[in-house]
Amino acid sequence: MIDTSSLKQFRTVGLILITTLLVLVFRLPAVAQTPKHYTDLEFPLLAEISLPEYERYELTNGMVVYLMEDHQLPLVKGSALIKTGSRLEPAPKVGLAQTTGSLMRLGGTQQHSANEINQLLEQRAARVEVGIGTSSGSAGFNTLSEDLETVFNLFSEVLQEPAFSPQLLGFIKNQQQGGIARRNDDPGSIASRELGKLIYGEDSPYARTIEYETIDNITRDDVVAFYEQYVRPENIILGVVGDFEPNTMKSLIENTLGKWQPNTPEPEINIPSAQQKQGQGVFFVNQPQLNQSNVLLGHLGGKFDSPDYPALSVVNGLLNGFGGRLFNDLRSRKGLAYTVYGFWSAGYDYPGVFIAGGQTASQTTVKFITSLLDEIKRVQTTAISSDELDYAKESILNSFVFKFENPSQTLSRLTTYEYYGYPQDFIFEYQKGVKATTIEDVQRVAQEYLKPENIVTLVVGNEEEINPPLSQLGQTVKSIDVTIQGRAKS
Repeated sequence: MIDTSSLKQFRTVGLILITTLLVLVFRLPAVAQTPKHYTDLEFPLLAEISLPEYERYELTNGMVVYLMEDHQLPLVKGSALIKTGSRLEPAPKVGLAQTTGSLMRLGGTQQHSANEINQLLEQRAARVEVGIGTSSGSAGFNTLSEDLETVFNLFSEVLQEPAFSPQLLGFIKNQQQGGIARRNDDPGSIASRELGKLIYGEDSPYARTIEYETIDNITRDDVVAFYEQYVRPENIILGVVGDFEPNTMKSLIENTLGKWQPNTPEPEINIPSAQQKQGQGVFFVNQPQLNQSNVLLGHLGGKFDSPDYPALSVVNGLLNGFGGRLFNDLRSRKGLAYTVYGFWSAGYDYPGVFIAGGQTASQTTVKFITSLLDEIKRVQTTAISSDELDYAKESILNSFVFKFENPSQTLSRLTTYEYYGYPQDFIFEYQKGVKATTIEDVQRVAQEYLKPENIVTLVVGNEEEINPPLSQLGQTVKSIDVTIQGRAKS
């Protein structure tokens, strides 16, 4: 007969021995492996990027609609591009476009007050937003799939039936006046704003600023007229992406936005041109409270549809980022700046700018500027190495995956291309252009498009602490007065 107590003791001892052996095994030192150098690491090739399936169609009133299904999450997102922009507003009423966009959303609709809309959206954790920028307007919504009909109806109301509440108009104008009062608080904002005026001209629709006087000039009638002139179905491209059933979504769009008819004749939209206003020069904004300088250099640039844009992007990759020439020379080797950059920045339908700059100590301002100019000229005069070319191209090509992280990004790209008249495969042709860029292409476009003789230099800093002074740059230094003119009306 087996003694059960002895059996239990045997099992216990066995378990202890097994556990001990396992512990010993896992405590044995691992076999030493020589670490690989980073250049010896091998990674699989990135998968080719392709567009998800989508449908494009037009409503009878001229509105263009894109639908793209995405059932990963129970969410639906919509965005409407509106053919308008602040560049179309009259000069005496700068701020009218921004005011119109804000009041469309904040001023309620003919069916719901602003508070009712806010409550309906908050109860559903949904959003409806409207804004008008320089070259386009946008209206969008975000909602759970189960609330799609309610939220889309509100979105449709905001687009078609804004109430333009006079009380909310006063609130928005007060907010804008507050923005004017604070606009010199950030030296980086001063530099960006004033460089735009120097390049495009202070009266250009691409650089002019909202002032107390222009805000005072805006009336509710102006807002209504601007809205009726530009916010109309034939001027809108609507994109919807997310967890929806296509036929249901089409019916919802047709029953709301499909019946929209404008009350005024279609406007003739003339896109303002852009030329460089100020030639080469050095300009200074004195801010005595600063202990460092914000430096920007720039000149007029070009557009995305330039056949040389892919090669210019490679120039950007050569100059910027960790391992880029500007970082290596001005920050790592010379210690002149914590941030430094230089970009050929293009626009869709008007010229962008080439801009370079950064922040540096007051005492190193002149050296920072001369070093930055030297690096720009070096790209023009000295052929880059094959390693530099590969680095710049790979940094661009590897970033493509982040341009298509989700269907919403892809749909936004498609609607943007249609809005500005670009082909839908523009991004892929650009990708091919980057791959085909050679060392000779980089030097050629740098010589053709980077123009040191046209560069405007702007410094926002402390005049007393900049030593050597900016006059050491060999040009007359012109001061810019950023004093805010006028005052808000109570």
